Amino acid sequence: MQRRFPGLSLVFLSLFAVTLQYAQADVVVVLNSRDATVSLLDQATYKEISNFPIGKEPHHLMATPDNKSLIVANAIGDELVFLDPKTGQIQRRVNGIADPYQIGFSPDQKWFVSNSLRLDRVDFYRYDGKQFTLANRVPLGKLPSHMAFDAASTTVFITRQGSNQVSAIDLATQTVKWTIPVGKLPAGIVMTPDDKHLLVGIMGKDYVEVIDWRTQKTVKRIKAGAGTHNFRSMGDKRHVFVSNRVSNSINIIDQVTLENVGMIPVPGGPDCMELSADGKTLWATLRWIKKVAVIDVASKKVIQLIPVGRSPHGVYFANRAASN
Repeated sequence: MQRRFPGLSLVFLSLFAVTLQYAQADVVVVLNSRDATVSLLDQATYKEISNFPIGKEPHHLMATPDNKSLIVANAIGDELVFLDPKTGQIQRRVNGIADPYQIGFSPDQKWFVSNSLRLDRVDFYRYDGKQFTLANRVPLGKLPSHMAFDAASTTVFITRQGSNQVSAIDLATQTVKWTIPVGKLPAGIVMTPDDKHLLVGIMGKDYVEVIDWRTQKTVKRIKAGAGTHNFRSMGDKRHVFVSNRVSNSINIIDQVTLENVGMIPVPGGPDCMELSADGKTLWATLRWIKKVAVIDVASKKVIQLIPVGRSPHGVYFANRAASN
């Protein structure tokens, strides 16, 4: 006599349906910092696929150099969590990485750098594709926040939110080369595609500070919006988006002329951004209202607001435009 288990069959069917949904969707990964969770969204339908615990205070994320994993940095959890960049599913965890607030690989892939915001230091690791080996820990004043690298992988540049400064650290020796004053609460920092200037979001004011890093001097301030914060390249090697958390807007900066050439109204404190591979839609996490905005780049209008968790911060999807 054949025994039937209808309940078990339903479970298998449900699991199959979820797996199929992951396989078919272009998954958007959103870090909900205050909820310690990840929201997975469908890039095409704007619907939530899943929500799951990830660890304490996930803030930033980035792909590994081979694009086979997406690293989530859990700052308070002192760990890195590797996700499948296409499905968002957890691959593995790496413990013992102290306070990884902002993370980055040098362009030559020899160095993995972790800014420890609450510990006031920058940690340098060697990475062989699997393991992280600590090379040095460099004390760096108050609240080291975001980072950028020069094209030759000689230097990493760090914004110091608590002391209103930018520091340059030599990658080979892990020593501080110089420190210069900038505006109030410097946050996001990027290198222009020509490797000439650093752009720094001045969160305590309303402008992007332009630094000639070779002469260690500020050469310009580009007016943006209040709470100028973070950057995302348009992928055309010329323009970059910058979010303004207080004025609820995103500006477009021309990195050749160093001018503000556009503004997009976006509610709720726009923070981190991601751009679709075709350049048509920009996604932005909205820190104050528990949502993600989807923006039509051509019309400069928000076309969708998607509910997520509390204080959404990092956002990523594999179907993305180039990051320079």
